[in-house]
Amino acid sequence: MGNYFTVNMEENFKKNQEFIQTINKIKMERQIQLQYQMQERQVAMQIAKNRDTCLWLTAFYIASATGLFTGFRRTKRQYLLMPLIPLTFVTLYYWDLAYGNKIHRIRMEAEHIMTHEADSLEWPCGLPTPSSIDLGRLEVEEKKKIHPPLL
Repeated sequence: MGNYFTVNMEENFKKNQEFIQTINKIKMERQIQLQYQMQERQVAMQIAKNRDTCLWLTAFYIASATGLFTGFRRTKRQYLLMPLIPLTFVTLYYWDLAYGNKIHRIRMEAEHIMTHEADSLEWPCGLPTPSSIDLGRLEVEEKKKIHPPLL
C-alpha cells in the first residue's frame, strides 16, 4: 500500500515538473516576444521622430534658402549663399535617415560589429556576478557604519 502511494506521488511529481517546465517555456517565449514587439515600437517611434525632424528642417531650409536667394539677387554678393552649404548637408542627412536606406546601413554596420568585432562589445570587468553585487552591497553597508549620515 505504501509502495502504491509512493509510485503515484512520483508520477504526479514528474507530471508537475513537466507542467512547470512547459509553463516556464511559454513564459520565456512570451517575454522574448514582448521584448521584440517593444523594440519594433521603439524603432517605429525613432523613424517617425526622424521624419518629423526632417519635415521641420526642410521647411526651415526652404525658408532660409528663399531669404538667402532674395538677398543674393538684390546685392549680388556670393557670401550670402554660403549658409546653404552646411544646411544642404544636414537636410540631405535627415532625408536619408527618414526616407532613405540609412537605417538599413546602420543595421548592417551593427551586425558587422556584432559578428566581427565582438570583443569591443564586452562589458568592462565582465558581467556582474552575484558575489560582486553582494561585495558592493557589503561595502556600502560598511561605509554607512563608519560614516553615519548626519540628520
